[in-house]
Amino acid sequence: MGNLLILFIASLGLCLFVALLYVLYNYWWVPHRVQFIMSSQGIRGPPYEFTHGNNKQILQMQKEAYSKPMALTHDIFPRVLPHVYSYIKKYGKNYLSWNGVQAQLVITDPELQGDSLVTSESEKRARQRKLANYAFHGESLKNMIPAIIASVETMLEKWKGKEGKEMEVFQEFGLLTSEMISRTAFSSSYLEGEKIFDMLMKLSAITGRNMYKAKILFIGKFWEPADEIESDKLAKMIHDSVMKIIKQKEEKVMTREADNFGRDFLGLLLNAYHDPDEKIRLSIQYVVGECKSSYFAGQKTSNSLLAWTILLLAINADWQDKARAEVIEVFGNQNPNSQGIAKLKIITMIINETLRLYPPVHGVLSIRYIALHHDPDLWGDDVHLFKPERFAEGIAKATYNNAAAFLPFGLGPRSCVGMSFSITKTKIPLSMILQRYTFTISPSYVHAPLPNLSLKPQHGLHLLFHSLH
Repeated sequence: MGNLLILFIASLGLCLFVALLYVLYNYWWVPHRVQFIMSSQGIRGPPYEFTHGNNKQILQMQKEAYSKPMALTHDIFPRVLPHVYSYIKKYGKNYLSWNGVQAQLVITDPELQGDSLVTSESEKRARQRKLANYAFHGESLKNMIPAIIASVETMLEKWKGKEGKEMEVFQEFGLLTSEMISRTAFSSSYLEGEKIFDMLMKLSAITGRNMYKAKILFIGKFWEPADEIESDKLAKMIHDSVMKIIKQKEEKVMTREADNFGRDFLGLLLNAYHDPDEKIRLSIQYVVGECKSSYFAGQKTSNSLLAWTILLLAINADWQDKARAEVIEVFGNQNPNSQGIAKLKIITMIINETLRLYPPVHGVLSIRYIALHHDPDLWGDDVHLFKPERFAEGIAKATYNNAAAFLPFGLGPRSCVGMSFSITKTKIPLSMILQRYTFTISPSYVHAPLPNLSLKPQHGLHLLFHSLH
């Protein structure tokens, strides 16, 4: 019995010793070694702290920045990404930071952007991009316009009788962009997609509050936090909801209620999923993943872009008047059409300047975008001013042919395939609002841009609308 006890204690001691070595090696030796190697090559950064890296410091900076509003200016970088702004000031445009034990090399030097953003892609990935490009460009995009207009008309109908009263439009635009995506990309009404959007929002909230929490790898094998359990549950429910929409489409084809899967994005994905050639056939996991991405990323980006564009025009009455004059000249009092949308030069300039000042925030790469878009070395001393005339002669001229200076939708093979779709989803409602209303900022509006997988107004977007008719 005594020998067994000694053996047990020795085994336990050995296990604890191995665990200690594991922790020291992965959570102390490796990070310090990486930091030393990078420092010897001229790449500095905030010092690594045991287990949590720079997360505590980052969370403290964010808490302080987000706790108070800012003046009504467009110098949003220090508020939106306070840690990145601080580290660039202290360590330069390229620095090493730590998300727990994970090293992150942040590159915001435009001269190094091209190589870091352009990556190769496989033949299958290239085909997937071609499929998505077909869904969101050319004739396919043109066919989506009536559904987009119908969604906008539904929103504007609800606005009748609210003229002169304060409206919080960020939420309004959220409902609008959700319905537009449901109708155009998945041929369903917003009510069908509402459940998916709601679950995706809850999942994004969980992701957001755990982004900078330190994780001890082996502990996760024995204990799963409540947030992880909840996120796994939500992920399964989202998967099941998307699969339900997919099965509905497949059943209609099988019962001959429909001749094909349709020409919307989901229809094209299903055609590729049922392709007889196994080499190019898409997996069901990819189909579901693309549906979730289109639902979530597409809605967040469009909602953010439309909201900040409207805000900038509410602040700058002269540009609002110019935009309205162009819309009236091109469309009169008629609904937008594909030919006219292509002629909206002033609207395009305004949207590009909005994307520069308030770019979509979606992941680690957004750090680069915001830093680049607010870099006075690239844009001049008036970098924080709203000046759509920068883009009067196109993006290339505005950036002095520096492709890495303006990256609202990424660059190269990893760029967003829904860019044209997102721009169209902004131009149509913006045109229809300009045809009907003038708008100004409400006295109750509080300027506080907040990154939350998109750039959103922390306290809402409160405006006053006055009917033109």
